[in-house]
Amino acid sequence: MKFLTDEKLVIVGAGGMIGSNMVQSVLMLGLTPNICMYDIYEPGVHGVYDEMCHCAFPGANLSYTVDAKEAFTGAKYIISSGGAPRKEGMTREDLLKGNCQIAADFGENIKKYCPDVKHVVVIFNPADVTALTALIHSGLKPNQLTSLAALDSTRLQQQLALEFGVQQDKVTKAYTYGGHGEQMAVFASKAMIDGKPLSELNLSAERWAEIKHMTIQGGSNIIKLRGRSSFQSPAYQAVKMIEGAMGGEPFTWPAGCFVKAYGYENVMMAMPTVIDKDGVHFTKPEGTAEEMAALNASYEHLQKMRDELVTLNIIPPIAEWNKENPNL
Repeated sequence: MKFLTDEKLVIVGAGGMIGSNMVQSVLMLGLTPNICMYDIYEPGVHGVYDEMCHCAFPGANLSYTVDAKEAFTGAKYIISSGGAPRKEGMTREDLLKGNCQIAADFGENIKKYCPDVKHVVVIFNPADVTALTALIHSGLKPNQLTSLAALDSTRLQQQLALEFGVQQDKVTKAYTYGGHGEQMAVFASKAMIDGKPLSELNLSAERWAEIKHMTIQGGSNIIKLRGRSSFQSPAYQAVKMIEGAMGGEPFTWPAGCFVKAYGYENVMMAMPTVIDKDGVHFTKPEGTAEEMAALNASYEHLQKMRDELVTLNIIPPIAEWNKENPNL
């Protein structure tokens, strides 16, 4: 089998449902044969390793470990789902303290064992601040680390497709920006439904409010339906992000990235982005006054979560970030 690259990819949290799906997706897409599965729970990651071996992917060179040094050394790409999952009744913000401490340790492991890693994707919640924490502690350049944000946009795309009875990929230019949570900003003023502007399809304000609500609650609804948080969709989208970074098909759904432009400072937030072999590139969101106001409100929420991490001593004050990471 021909692979996109033979460089080492580490899947952190590989013993879990998201992690195991990521390993399988990487091999099915032919991204790299060299995958190290890392988890602190040995029976879980051992079981995933055995299952992947039983798939008998041609050319696969799989390994697993519970040792951070062994996992991270020599890594060129990393995807981390290594935090606690969200349970029914919890918000992403409820996971803040514990998962951000995990993110700080994750960043330190990158700095210590693989400072020449090319790209890192962080997907455990609350992803905006776990990714920011990892970036500060890792020493990486901002364009080298992204967080998962695409699911909010794909959920919006699904809801609009269902509303108008079209195939999902016929819905374009409908995105969410800002935070990955209930404070997300929904941008649909430029949305197209099978080539027709959404603005011309007589969608009532009441129905649009319902669609936005279903989009924002998309993750919570999965928990209610399946009894656990999403795992197939975040796994696939995270792997597609790393595919772009590996030089494959560029990833064009919104991604969380470090922003210090357009009036937004020192946060990780979803923007119009492209991830390619040179990392992540972002541009300014463009929308109506109402959409931009929602984005500004989301930004303020992200600032509050960031500042809470300073209070908890998980990240230093902004003025001292440069000491921890000279690239910031």
